[in-house]
Amino acid sequence: MTAHSAIAAWAAVDAPATPESYLQAARRRFMSSRVGLAALAVLLFLVALSVCAPLLTSYDPAVGQPVDRLKAIGTPGHLLGTDEQGRDMLTRILYGGRMSLIAGLAPVFVATVIGTALGSLSGFIGRWVAAVIMRTMDMFYAFPAVLLAIAISASLGPGLFNQIIALSIIYIAPIARVAEAATRRIVVAEFIEAAKLTGAPTTRIIVTQVLANIFSPIFVYASGLVGLAIVTAASLSFLGLGVRPPTPEWGFMLNSLRGTIYVNPWVAALPGFFIFITSISFNMLADSVRDALDVKE
Repeated sequence: MTAHSAIAAWAAVDAPATPESYLQAARRRFMSSRVGLAALAVLLFLVALSVCAPLLTSYDPAVGQPVDRLKAIGTPGHLLGTDEQGRDMLTRILYGGRMSLIAGLAPVFVATVIGTALGSLSGFIGRWVAAVIMRTMDMFYAFPAVLLAIAISASLGPGLFNQIIALSIIYIAPIARVAEAATRRIVVAEFIEAAKLTGAPTTRIIVTQVLANIFSPIFVYASGLVGLAIVTAASLSFLGLGVRPPTPEWGFMLNSLRGTIYVNPWVAALPGFFIFITSISFNMLADSVRDALDVKE
């Protein structure tokens, strides 16, 4: 080995390692979480099954054969049995997953956008603007969330779109609270003061500086709401305030199968099982993301 090679090797060994960025540390923490990876795998699997439902089954989810009603799990041609109208349960579970996932994800997304905008504006400007916005949000806490969702859905009528509107309304207030609290912590930072001194517009500072720094707590909180939204949406459908029959949806399927629980309990319990698995997977994923993002820069 030449002297030049030896010096290069010594320099490579003693060179300081490049420090991890915040996102790199968060990604490393998440990838080391077995619970988070397992929850993500389950959710991706359920989404893939729902999206590929037409490729996985040839049955019509809305049409059944009365002679095949209430077949047990494992029946030839009906892997998960049939319901009270002779419709294939596997087909209805797959297609029902589409409605349940949309009913859980869509309202949380809408509420996150609106709640983050209101909360960040309130926390940044303060004064009477914060008083008006946050006191309005406090009005929603006067009613239990589920009862408020039922009241709104009943006034709007059944249907997936109306269900999304009802759930979006009840989740705006808590997300706005999280955004407002996070913004109040960020707004006193030196880089925010420096941005104000440059004369930048308030909207520009909020979009470019504030939102980037309050994303983590809002994302974690919203992720945890998805599981709750799926359960609440299923409750509304169970009460007849969700999707219209014969469209399959896990909550409505529980309602239609409740009379068969003594005849074929395992088939009747299938929609509830998938609601539970999906909800708990979202909750475990949210917990893992929260732990991964809790990294000191």
